[in-house]
Amino acid sequence: MLDIFLKTLPFFALIGLGWGAGRFRIFPPEATAWLTKFVFFFALSAMLFRFAGTLHLSELFDLHFALAYLTGSLVVWALGFAVARARGLPLADCAMEAHTGMTGNTGFLGVPMLVVILGERAIGPVLMILIIDMIVFSTLVTLIVTGARSGRLSLAVLPQLARGLVSNPMIVSMVAGLIWSGLGLGMWQPLDEFLTLLGAAATPGALFAIGASLAGKSAERLGPAIWLSVEKLVLHPLAVGLAALGVFAVEPFAAGVMIAAAALPVAGNVYILAQYFGVAVQRVSTAILISTAASIVTIPLVIHWITG
Repeated sequence: MLDIFLKTLPFFALIGLGWGAGRFRIFPPEATAWLTKFVFFFALSAMLFRFAGTLHLSELFDLHFALAYLTGSLVVWALGFAVARARGLPLADCAMEAHTGMTGNTGFLGVPMLVVILGERAIGPVLMILIIDMIVFSTLVTLIVTGARSGRLSLAVLPQLARGLVSNPMIVSMVAGLIWSGLGLGMWQPLDEFLTLLGAAATPGALFAIGASLAGKSAERLGPAIWLSVEKLVLHPLAVGLAALGVFAVEPFAAGVMIAAAALPVAGNVYILAQYFGVAVQRVSTAILISTAASIVTIPLVIHWITG
């Protein structure tokens, strides 16, 4: 257990460093925004392209894996929605809370950390989870919030969703990498070295940016935020674990990666989505803060369990 904690500690230390830099204004919010763009559009995209470019499609997509993650996540999503509805919240708020309770920081935290700790075999499962989260669940919450505001679900929002997906650099880089791999082009040495060099900036840059972005968040609306954090850190990995191991018989290593990814804290892009729609902004912000802080303890526990 101590060994796992020490392996995860440098990742959280980078988050803490970013938080301190943002808190003491050494790194202002404007710098955080530009660093996030660099990581999102360049460094992380280079890492994902290189990962996907060395994978065969069969290493990425496994039907039982996808069904297990979808099933477990949908159960948690429905639970979060039901709890919010029982509190008398509007439909849009219910959808945003449901989305918060099951969307982990797979891109900025999960990809760099889980691949380093669990090995390169984790690449395919982690990328599969990232794709499902971005395509299925981001689309779901957007449709519900948009429909709640207009009073009806409209197909007019679909072109906007499609544009959002094809302009997302993480999706574009993964698809491009898979096409590259499918064509059998191989990773030419100069290209591989370029992607490795640029992708190496993704891990420290992403973690530092996470910490710096947390510096501007305050802990308000604690009750709902604590519930959302518990749902994300405890119920989500439990639900996907039961689905993977108890229902769909997913291969144990892949199931372990799925559980570890589900145990990640609430993703920062959920806050961006909440801010864009003006829905549950403070609850989402506080849930990100609490879940990220708590995951310093919970993630090593989960990784210790799945590796044991």
